[in-house]
Amino acid sequence: MTHLTDLLAAIARGVDPGPFALLRREGADELELFTGPVDTVERLADIPLTPGAPGAQTLALVPFRQISERGFACVDDGAPLECLQVRDHRRIALADALAILPDEQVRTIDAAFDITDEEYARTVHRVLAEEIGRGEGANFVIHRTMHATVQGPPLMAALAALRRLLVAERGAYWTFVVHTGTRTMVGASPERHVSVDDGLVMMNPISGTFRRAGDTPDREALLRFLDDPKEVEELYMVLDEELKMMATVAEHGGQVIGPYLKEMSHLAHTEYLLAGRGTRDVREVLRETMFAPTVTGSPMENACRVIARHERRGRGYYSGVLALLGHDEAGRQTLDAPILIRTAEISPTGRLRVPVGATLVRHSTAAGEVAETHAKAAGVLAALGLGPAAPDRGSEPVARLADDPAVRDALATRNAPLARFWLDQRAPDAPGLPGLVSRRALIVDAEDTFTGMLAHQLGALGLAVTTRPWHASGSVDGYDLVVAGPGPGDPGSTDEPKMVALRELLGGLLATGRPTLAVCLGHQVLAGQLGLPLHRRDAPYQGLQREVPLFGRTRRVGFYSTFTARAEADKLDTAYGPVELARDPGDGAVHALRGRGFAGVQFHPESVLSPDGLAVLTELLTDLLPAPRADELSATSGRA
Repeated sequence: MTHLTDLLAAIARGVDPGPFALLRREGADELELFTGPVDTVERLADIPLTPGAPGAQTLALVPFRQISERGFACVDDGAPLECLQVRDHRRIALADALAILPDEQVRTIDAAFDITDEEYARTVHRVLAEEIGRGEGANFVIHRTMHATVQGPPLMAALAALRRLLVAERGAYWTFVVHTGTRTMVGASPERHVSVDDGLVMMNPISGTFRRAGDTPDREALLRFLDDPKEVEELYMVLDEELKMMATVAEHGGQVIGPYLKEMSHLAHTEYLLAGRGTRDVREVLRETMFAPTVTGSPMENACRVIARHERRGRGYYSGVLALLGHDEAGRQTLDAPILIRTAEISPTGRLRVPVGATLVRHSTAAGEVAETHAKAAGVLAALGLGPAAPDRGSEPVARLADDPAVRDALATRNAPLARFWLDQRAPDAPGLPGLVSRRALIVDAEDTFTGMLAHQLGALGLAVTTRPWHASGSVDGYDLVVAGPGPGDPGSTDEPKMVALRELLGGLLATGRPTLAVCLGHQVLAGQLGLPLHRRDAPYQGLQREVPLFGRTRRVGFYSTFTARAEADKLDTAYGPVELARDPGDGAVHALRGRGFAGVQFHPESVLSPDGLAVLTELLTDLLPAPRADELSATSGRA
């Protein structure tokens, strides 16, 4: 069965029509209907995608447990990676689809969250104190799930909910029903996770939730929201995290475009668009971008540990993706993948699940995050008869808050403090600095893929960069520079394997005099090796931009840290020679240090929050790697 009327007729007779997907992409005046068999595969690499005719080939339903492919922690609930292999693809005008889809109220019973508001608030408190407060990361997303039971045929209920979403919801990236036979998903996801078209990779980090009050948009309330430090910092943090992913899947990293206002019926979000050119297989792109920081947190690897520790149950498909894979007319692979949020899952017996989460940051309050989970679920719950519907505006044009000049100015202002390196178009063949071109750098990754962004910046300065995880063995011989990179954790731990390994690495580098740059966690460990005491900050510096004194100049840079070294003077005598310190004038926190052959920075020069980051790297590396003398260049040329 391939046509919508035939499909609905079968459902009305109580017959399962077989697997299908019915979806509307953002702004489209049509729906697409895909039908075909469903297979289950183990890995993303196993998703069927063979060269062939242009068009969609496979629609994959990717559960959160696939994060284990990256070696990250998760509670394995066994949710399968299901693939609908497209055998037939039809297009249906939106008006025709609305005339055919069931126009009836979905009825449910026994609706309740699995975690009460009070329990969720206690979890928020724990994560703020035990995770963000102890340096485990900048932000974390913790979810809860609304459960209910659908009355009547589940498939008919899903299609009725789809119709209500098509009529009442706006701003969704995809609005869809997917039926695999074992489950039915219906939703209106606001967020593109990743897409690939004509070699262009794009991601859409969305963060911040403005809850609309009443029928009339509240301009003043929106302007206050756009100026709220919590909302601003939350978007910056997910922007940094998705730039890390783009650093891996796009050959020259991602360019930041925006921000924009994503307006929906019950709420609005702020969003950026990231774009970059890439040549990877689209299944590799999916794997390297599992999963969006907007639904997990950052840094990603530790966010997964925190999720498993505090949620203590599987996520199913919540925060996974739908992924439509195929080929274009030229035979190039294509990918379009929305995040599975604002989505309900209905079992064949009518059991309904609607998962929803909130992003916890250092400014979070328990009450605010509880309210955010309710607001985010409002659209899909309304479609399922579990909440009030958005106002029916009929054929009247919807007033767009984003068209207000003050709103446009407030959005544009958000880019003023950000690093132009990521905002401006970059020439991939830029020459780099003469003294750094072709010098070799090794970055040791301490479980924070900020190292990917750092690699692009070092590459832009002319260095040839290799990245290695902290636990991988290997020599540092042959590298002109070794970078001890950032990561989560307590730098004072005496038995944590990562900290032991970083101390051994930096001890060896200091002993041999090999040029060394240490960033964030690496800087903290280096400071400890030099004899400086380490302290946990009273308030975490997570996603915080500051102007700091740096060796005679004031620099604006971004911090993601809970620990810091402290000193009482600007100079320190060590076994490795005198060390110059750039300290906070208030509490003595060491923002940077430099000695003979080594330097360290507590902040992240690679962050989008560091507009002066590239200038800082340029100055430090020029000192660490002075330009070769003429006789050295001649000798090198002779060996070549």
